[in-house]
Amino acid sequence: MLKISPIPALNDNYIWAIHGQSETVVIVDPGEAAPVFAFLKQTGLKLTAILCTHRHHDHVDGIEELREVYNVPVYGRSHPNNPHITHALQEGDKLRLEDIPVEFEIWELPGHLVDHIAFVTPGAVFSGDILFGAGCGKNFEGSPEQLYHSLQRLAGLPDETLVYCAHEYTAYTLLFAAHSEPDNAAIKQRIEATRALRAEGHPTVPFTIALEKATNPFLRVDRPGLIEKLEAHGLIDDSPASVFAALLRWHDHFRLPRKPF
Repeated sequence: MLKISPIPALNDNYIWAIHGQSETVVIVDPGEAAPVFAFLKQTGLKLTAILCTHRHHDHVDGIEELREVYNVPVYGRSHPNNPHITHALQEGDKLRLEDIPVEFEIWELPGHLVDHIAFVTPGAVFSGDILFGAGCGKNFEGSPEQLYHSLQRLAGLPDETLVYCAHEYTAYTLLFAAHSEPDNAAIKQRIEATRALRAEGHPTVPFTIALEKATNPFLRVDRPGLIEKLEAHGLIDDSPASVFAALLRWHDHFRLPRKPF
């Protein structure tokens, strides 16, 4: 059975530690090295591989320092601006890590960055910055339509699949979700649950695909109430990809309070 532990890093990042019954561990998206070294010292686990979802600095900046001590492979999508990848992956590849053991299917998910991938295994997905709790990553590269299709692909995973994203954003993204669907009872319930978790110092990640489909507006672009809201903001084309693009634009201009709730 997989054990997946969050390693808090930077301001709001999660570095994920994947370990099983052995004394080894695989690390996902180490944006800094110090918390990983502390985790390894505390647990006594041995680092055997690093997984990288994309090249943003808060996902890769700890890799070089970690590899100075642990000369381990780094698996990810090849990109000229990501010199850390030692083993390039692409759509449809299978990555088998025998010492955990776990096998991942590699999904290319453009729309945030062109090199973004997800690591998918039955019951879990490491989604990097594509899908957040009640939100999604910014469209820095590629098109909004690509990001829409990447999110729809993740939404097609089984409802019980646990999503391990890379940031603790849920409290903030729920504010926009509530603004976009004010009558959504599931969003209101999630706000209360999130408030309780954060008050006790617990992460809101992972979360299920089912919860996202109920509360994440970026996965709910076919909802009449949401479409009506966007029509008030000038939406003309109500096709799903166009609604999604309009929702992104609306979100980009939405001003979140400094402290949620």
